[in-house]
Amino acid sequence: MADNEDKHWLRSALHESRAALRDLVLISCFVNLLVLSIPVFVLQVYDRVVFQGGMTTLQGLVIGMGLIVGFDYVLRQARSRIFQGVALRLDASVGRALYGKVISLPLRVLESRPATFWQSVFRDVDAVRNMVSGPSATLVLDLPFAVLFFFVILMIAPPVAWVLLVFIPLFMLLAWRSGKVMQHSSMAERNAGLSREGLLNELIAGRGTVKSLALGEAVRPRWEDRHAHAIESSLQRGEAGDGYHNLGYIMTMSTTVVVTTVGALAILEQQMTIGSLIAANMLSARMVGPMSQLVSQWRMLMQFRESSQRLDEVFAMPSDRQEEGIKMARPNGAITLEKLNFSYTANAHPAIDGIDGKIGPGGLHGIIGANGCGKSTLLKLIRGIYPPSSGRVLLDDADIAQFTQRQLVGFIGYLPQECTLFAGSIRDNIAIAHADADDADIVAAAERAQAHSYIVDLPDGYATSLAEGGRGLSAGQQQRIAIARAFMNLPPVLILDEPSSNLDRDAEQGLAETLREYAKSATVLVVTHSPVLLAACNSILVLDKGRVSMAGPAGQVLAKLQLGPKPLSGGPSTQERKPA
Repeated sequence: MADNEDKHWLRSALHESRAALRDLVLISCFVNLLVLSIPVFVLQVYDRVVFQGGMTTLQGLVIGMGLIVGFDYVLRQARSRIFQGVALRLDASVGRALYGKVISLPLRVLESRPATFWQSVFRDVDAVRNMVSGPSATLVLDLPFAVLFFFVILMIAPPVAWVLLVFIPLFMLLAWRSGKVMQHSSMAERNAGLSREGLLNELIAGRGTVKSLALGEAVRPRWEDRHAHAIESSLQRGEAGDGYHNLGYIMTMSTTVVVTTVGALAILEQQMTIGSLIAANMLSARMVGPMSQLVSQWRMLMQFRESSQRLDEVFAMPSDRQEEGIKMARPNGAITLEKLNFSYTANAHPAIDGIDGKIGPGGLHGIIGANGCGKSTLLKLIRGIYPPSSGRVLLDDADIAQFTQRQLVGFIGYLPQECTLFAGSIRDNIAIAHADADDADIVAAAERAQAHSYIVDLPDGYATSLAEGGRGLSAGQQQRIAIARAFMNLPPVLILDEPSSNLDRDAEQGLAETLREYAKSATVLVVTHSPVLLAACNSILVLDKGRVSMAGPAGQVLAKLQLGPKPLSGGPSTQERKPA
């Protein structure tokens, strides 16, 4: 589905099955019309066969009913198959569109909600599918025919029809009230479940910390509290639903009793026949049945409404730029920051506060500063993952806001502070953002990351299968694969956030030499506290509370800060400007 259809995602998905939906309406019409055949059959048997001894009439009626029952079976089977097809297409269409939407959302939007929220919206697709193609959808198609059944009853048994006029509004009132109560209890149950799942996700994600610190018993009270709250919410929802369901059943029984009583009195007064009463009872059951179902199915309707609202919210969220304005040639790698500002929330202190300057093209540039000074945030702004609150980031004098994320992947290689590997082969993990990469490119990237030697030493080499999160490799090996991923496609700008945090001294020295060599033809920015990497830098930028406190040639900055040895000589020159 296209972006301009995001707000009408359900309409677009159903539009793909419009022919099948027309067939469903037509088949449901025939099925409900055939329902009239049974009461008519009973009416004719009592009034014409039993009282008049019409055996020939009975034979004809039985043969006709046999054909009708067979035809009804075929129609119901066809309706079930069509519903299954609609469900399959809806699931595929909405699921595909939701995945594309979530993947296209800006990182700040994804970070604004817990992981359990994004997991739950995919479960909302199941709720929508079950409503559109399950028993609730059948109920919606059958409900309008209650009006037809009422008029038939009015024709064959007028005294009974007025009884139904009293009970039907009561059923509607009960369904409405149960919906209001179930909406509140279902929301409470969902929130309690999400809270429990959130804690469980934290425990699984931090399982290494949990085991190493033996946190099982320490966390148990929190788990049991949330688990108990989820169970309690589920019980409360179940009690409310069972209460209204049982009340609906009692009302159904009461309707049958009252209809039969009024009908018997009408027969005694010769206002209707026994056949008419039996037929009216059968039709009233067809009327009251959907009404009683509406009480029990209202929870599904409320879930559908809530799920649709959440999906509406997600599809209405702004996406990253998806369309390329023009194909751009490979940039030279000059980065310009124009009065760059960024805050995580409207009232928070700026994480980046008025940074203004130019880096490159070319050269290896270090960024240092205390924890929380904005180093990682600055890299995310340069990479285009975060949009600035104000100001601009330019790449070769072009505002990076005009580029799609796919374009920026080709222009700027990026290693985040937390590198993540996915289940699959080492080869797939290195080339995950470049599906068309050939083997030579992958090997070259691994060699630059000092990873090739240990990869080829593995029994399956680059085909080695990794478990979730890269389990099976050491932290240093995982980091080298992530660095190789950043080197793919030889980006003109390479930004690395703490690339040597899990590397040993030899690997760190090798990475420094690689970056220094690569910086001869590209702009490299590295956030690091490693003396080895800082010594290889041409210039260093020092951040303090989101501002540039010092910037200049690496030797001068390191001397003033009294950090590490003098930098290695050589490498392209760069220009830096302190904030105005």
